[in-house]
Amino acid sequence: MSLQTARALPRPAPHVEPPRRLAPVTAPAPRRRPRLAYAALAVGGAVAIGAAQMGISLATTQDAFVLAGLNTQQHELGLQKQALHEQLVGISSPQSLAQKADAMGLVVAGSASYLRLSDGQLLGAGDSASWASTVNPNGGTAVGNALLVPPAPPASDTTPAPEDGTLADGVSDTAVVPPEPAAPPVVTDGLPTPVTR
Repeated sequence: MSLQTARALPRPAPHVEPPRRLAPVTAPAPRRRPRLAYAALAVGGAVAIGAAQMGISLATTQDAFVLAGLNTQQHELGLQKQALHEQLVGISSPQSLAQKADAMGLVVAGSASYLRLSDGQLLGAGDSASWASTVNPNGGTAVGNALLVPPAPPASDTTPAPEDGTLADGVSDTAVVPPEPAAPPVVTDGLPTPVTR
C-alpha cells in the first residue's frame, strides 16, 4: 500500500435543531373602520377630474366651431378681395382711363413738351394741344375690356301689361309664347347601338 500517512478528518458536530417556540394564537386585532372623510375625498377627486376632462373637451369643441367659422369668414373675405381687385384692375385699365379722360374733356397732344426745373426752360415743340383729340377712346378702334362691361341685368318682365291684352308696343301678349325645349327621342326598341361587322 502506500506509505503516506493517513490524515484524520475532523469530526462533524452534531446538528442540533433549535427548540420551537410555540405560542397560542390570540384573536386578531379589531380592524378600524375607514374614515368617511378619506372616501369622500377620493370620490370628490374622481368627480373633479371627470368634470375637468369634460370642460376641456367642451372648450376644445367650441374652439373647433370658432375655428371653422373663422375659416369660412376668411374664405369669404378672400373672395371679396379678389372681386375688389378685379374691379380695381378694370378701373385702372388704359381703356377706362382713356374713357374718363375723354369724358372730362382732356385731349391727346401731338408731341410731348418738357419743363426743365433747374432754369424753367420749356423743351420740345411747346405747342398747346388743339381742342380735337387725336385718339377717340370710344370709337371703332377701341380695344374692348371685359372688366369694364357691366353684367347684363336679369331678364324680367318689369313693364305692366295693359288690361286690354296688348303689350306696350302693340303686340298681343297671347302671341308671345316662349319656345319649349326639345323633348328627348322616344326609345321603343331598346337603346340604339352602333352596327358592327
